Amino acid sequence: MSEMEYYIGFDVGTGSGRACLVDKDGKLLAEHSEATLTHRSPTDHRIFEQSTSNIWSSLSKCCKKILSESGIDPKQVKGIGFDATCSLAVVNRQGTPVSVSRTGESETDEKDGNLGKEGGEWNVVLWADHRAEEEAEKINSTGEGVLGFVGKTMSLEMEVPKTLWLSKHMAEDKFKNCMFFDLPDWLTYNATASPARSACSLTCKFSFVPPGAKMVHECDGGQEEISKDGWSSRFFNKIGLDQMVKDDFDQLGGIPGKNGLVLSAGQPVGKGLSKAAAESLGLVEGTAVGSGVIDAYAGWIGTVAAAAGEGQDKPTLDDASSRLAAIAGTSTCHIAQSKEGILWGPYRDAVFPGLWMNEGGQSSTGQLIDFMMQTHPAYPKLVELSKKSGKSTFELLGDRLDEMMKEKGVPTLTHLTKDLHFYPDLPTVLKPNGSHGTVLTQLIGNRSPLADPRMKGSIVGLTLDDSLNDLAAKFNVTLEAIALQTRHIVDEMNAKGHKIDSIYMSGSQAKNGPLMRLLSTVLSMPIIIPPQPSAAVVLGAAMLGKYAYDITTQRQGKTLTTQDEAENASKENGNKLWDVMVSMTHPGKRIDPRNDQFGEREKSLLDVKYKIFREAVEIQKRWREMIAKAV
Repeated sequence: MSEMEYYIGFDVGTGSGRACLVDKDGKLLAEHSEATLTHRSPTDHRIFEQSTSNIWSSLSKCCKKILSESGIDPKQVKGIGFDATCSLAVVNRQGTPVSVSRTGESETDEKDGNLGKEGGEWNVVLWADHRAEEEAEKINSTGEGVLGFVGKTMSLEMEVPKTLWLSKHMAEDKFKNCMFFDLPDWLTYNATASPARSACSLTCKFSFVPPGAKMVHECDGGQEEISKDGWSSRFFNKIGLDQMVKDDFDQLGGIPGKNGLVLSAGQPVGKGLSKAAAESLGLVEGTAVGSGVIDAYAGWIGTVAAAAGEGQDKPTLDDASSRLAAIAGTSTCHIAQSKEGILWGPYRDAVFPGLWMNEGGQSSTGQLIDFMMQTHPAYPKLVELSKKSGKSTFELLGDRLDEMMKEKGVPTLTHLTKDLHFYPDLPTVLKPNGSHGTVLTQLIGNRSPLADPRMKGSIVGLTLDDSLNDLAAKFNVTLEAIALQTRHIVDEMNAKGHKIDSIYMSGSQAKNGPLMRLLSTVLSMPIIIPPQPSAAVVLGAAMLGKYAYDITTQRQGKTLTTQDEAENASKENGNKLWDVMVSMTHPGKRIDPRNDQFGEREKSLLDVKYKIFREAVEIQKRWREMIAKAV
């Protein structure tokens, strides 16, 4: 009888680290999470910093906990994988953390303070950190071709603006001695001591454009190859990081095939777990480690290979192009794969070599629902009723909506709120939950399909009503607005060349039954919910570990040490990562568009409300222009 195989996925979110243990079929056996620390500047609200030491400690606790709970022998864990937020981790050439914090000896000292200090605790610029505003503006003013692969505008939350900020504020000798990692790549580096980088992190967050990827000029249809080695020297020279060009981008991982190694998702990193990393995690030295991905991409990996409901055929990699992964929590990220770069990115090789990933999303979904509920005058009464009845606030709102439908004699919830219209892009601010606690943060304005940071929320149909009934109506219309905006995103994707025909959900919002049913009806397509929607991301990371183990076994333990070896391994293995995904993804629960006697009536009304939704966008833009002319 062959030895049982198990795999561990590690996920680092904004406020916690998490690990899950699965068997070779993807069955979840144990899961645990630990909080991580976030440091806030005492004088600059834009600053959010974390610690790689603290993050790794949290993951170590998680790993030992799930091994203890499951009783699994660490020798049976054959592979591990990592995903994480796209935060910037900084260490020196020996791997020692280098502080990115300007906070000095005093809590109010905001000079350079500890910036560049080796061994400094706060060595991660969190993805939500907004210190690099000027640097992002400078980068976007260049008009360089690399911008065509980040939606034409580089966010200040990406790694290049942050790195540029550090180059301007850190002592030159200290900056030169730094290595810069997107957080998923730091995790594999710390686990293996290999500086190999992932194609996912480099292409999505570090302005790496895979050789052969070309930008099409809108004016004349001509094509421009950005770089033959992945890095655009012209771009880095223009923004002021010319020293990196001279050093062959060594601080960012190097030039593939020259002084760097770039691996596709899940390819084995180095010789597997180092002795030190294995001891800290409670695992075995040499355990296979898969090249990591950004957290949202782990959500794509962990969901889109599911059969579209019980009894459905297993999908092929080609089927993935019609499946939109929606990773939904506080915000929602939408990811679709295609054979050609289409929009929102696009990022070639981010998961599968030669294929493109296209990424959009909604800045606020779960947070929007909470905000609309918690700021309503009737919310304290709702909370009190919840305590007395033992029902959740969501259950109580659902009950109230059912009662209101009966009282008003309307067939659907959409008919109940037919005269209430909500446009949901409410600008949000960065909010700390304590100086070292979880960070509550969101992007500002519209992320996609408009990519307009100036968009704001609006609501039409208000009355002098502050009752629970009004709260219930606002709750319902908030779900409606999220669904209508999702349709706007899907419509734009399909108009540009996608053929999206189903949505694969993961994250906390996947448990919101009313929203999922509404999404299916609004979009006229099925919604697929995985068995453990909140664990889909960390399951995706575990799949990377399984793929790394399979390749390591196939190569009889021989490591991937050169770019040619990595690229040949990709060709030899073809779609085997997809095979791993299919084998480890269980069929999801399928929610189809409403088809009862009132389904057609509700869909007709929602179609009208969608037109009103689209008009609200144009009206807001027109009003903005009118105000601009007046002032």
